[in-house]
Amino acid sequence: MTITHLAAASANFGRDLDQAYAQIAGLVAEARAEDVRLLALPEAALGGYLSTLHTDGDGPDSLPPIIDLDGPELRKVAEIAGDMTLVLGFCEADDGIRYNSAAAVTGDGVIGVHRKVHQPLGENLYYEAGEVFRAFDTPVGRLGMLICYDKAFPEAARALALDGAEVVACISAWPSSRTAGATDIAEDRWTKRFNLFDHARALENQIIWVAANQVGTFGSMRFVANAKIVGPGGDVLATTGSEAGLAIAGVDIGEALDTARRSMFHLRDRRPDTYVMKVPVHA
Repeated sequence: MTITHLAAASANFGRDLDQAYAQIAGLVAEARAEDVRLLALPEAALGGYLSTLHTDGDGPDSLPPIIDLDGPELRKVAEIAGDMTLVLGFCEADDGIRYNSAAAVTGDGVIGVHRKVHQPLGENLYYEAGEVFRAFDTPVGRLGMLICYDKAFPEAARALALDGAEVVACISAWPSSRTAGATDIAEDRWTKRFNLFDHARALENQIIWVAANQVGTFGSMRFVANAKIVGPGGDVLATTGSEAGLAIAGVDIGEALDTARRSMFHLRDRRPDTYVMKVPVHA
């Protein structure tokens, strides 16, 4: 039996990069003390998220700083990561076009990148959409990455699973509901959606799901936290609930996937020839 410890963070990150490095170093140290091999940090951990998604106001009061893949910021994160695989979000640019991106980083540098494909509300006013879902090999196994709203679309996680992903790290800056929100964040309807998507995506693909999220507030946003590790049966192995912190679980990844897929293997039993896609008719 080979146990791999996985962790997902509920943490609050803003614009200050020096503060972000200190937070990342603290979370990595906490995770390393628990023998964690993969740590997922939230969307926009380097430089913060948009301060609002409202499309009926003045827009964000500032935009996240642009982080180059080969720049000093991610090199600093790589130094902090060392022998750990670290997933985190940042604002990337290509020929002046901004992308909401995630990177998997080890002490050797960046080993994988994902650009967020699905954009909620007014995010498309500030970021271009990514165009691909791709898994890649890491020290903890074959890994896929998603960002926030990506997980609301079953095709996204399924594409990664079909590309061999054993673990998917989904990093978020998932807010509470703007309308009809609950005082208790645990009872907010968007918190319930966040959790439901995590359970469903893990179960339907029979994979390990590592979900990180922002916590607290930034601008007009109030984040729902609820970082968690979900097993391939849709069972929550660890969660932070509505608080800041790390959700940590030890998993024999190969055994967990083999057990879940032993009798009913969802990827094998697909019938793609019957899945006729039709354009929805709008009223």
